[in-house]
Amino acid sequence: MIEIRNLTKIYKLNKKQMKESKTTNPIKTAVNNISLTAREGEIYGLLGPNGAGKTTTLRCISTIIKPTKGEIYVSGHEVQKEPEKVREKIGFLTGDIKLDPQFSPDYMFDFFGRLHRVPEEKLKARKQELFSYFKITDFAHKPMKELSTGMGQKAAIAVSLVHDPDIIIFDEPTNGLDVITAKNVTDYLRKLKKEGKLVIVSTHIMSEAEKLCDRIGVIIDGKKVTEGSLEDILHDTNAEDLEDAFFTLYSQVKGGE
Repeated sequence: MIEIRNLTKIYKLNKKQMKESKTTNPIKTAVNNISLTAREGEIYGLLGPNGAGKTTTLRCISTIIKPTKGEIYVSGHEVQKEPEKVREKIGFLTGDIKLDPQFSPDYMFDFFGRLHRVPEEKLKARKQELFSYFKITDFAHKPMKELSTGMGQKAAIAVSLVHDPDIIIFDEPTNGLDVITAKNVTDYLRKLKKEGKLVIVSTHIMSEAEKLCDRIGVIIDGKKVTEGSLEDILHDTNAEDLEDAFFTLYSQVKGGE
């Protein structure tokens, strides 16, 4: 289980970042007092526009960055007090962190498997299972830089799952993928859910969230504006689909500024 209590992340911007953001305020609140709970055996979707705070939230859960305020518990371990225990439990994938382009999927899989102290026999079996499922085998010894976008993404997913984690955290896992590769990925996430694992995905693709997620949290401007099942959100916003619901929520937030 993942439990987030009053998570806030504040950044101090330098002059260049302030210029890029078209602001004179050196303080940016990327995540503002978010609380949520995600449980085993479900796919929890974090939904919002670009810059909403989804990636920052996932990076805080994954111990990559430290929260400014609040607490995050992953399987009972607090991310700032027991980061190593948290990393043992999770598999994390984000498009901003790439596998080394010089090395092959085969090499990277073994490297991260040993980093996670996966026994050699289990490592071999995991590689065969994941490379076979994602059809990586024929490309296993090619450098990452020679792989297509889709194949590179599938290799990165396989590497992130090398240690068979209980909790899978994927940031925009299908972003930039063709429809066949994207379905391959989402089907595997459903498989992980059936195995009783907790899957958290961030996305801005409404149709993907509708089909994939058991529960959805919507973040806009760093704040959680709603959370619940698809049916709950559609009911509360009087919308026919998630896209309509999202724009209703978005207009409520922006209209109140």
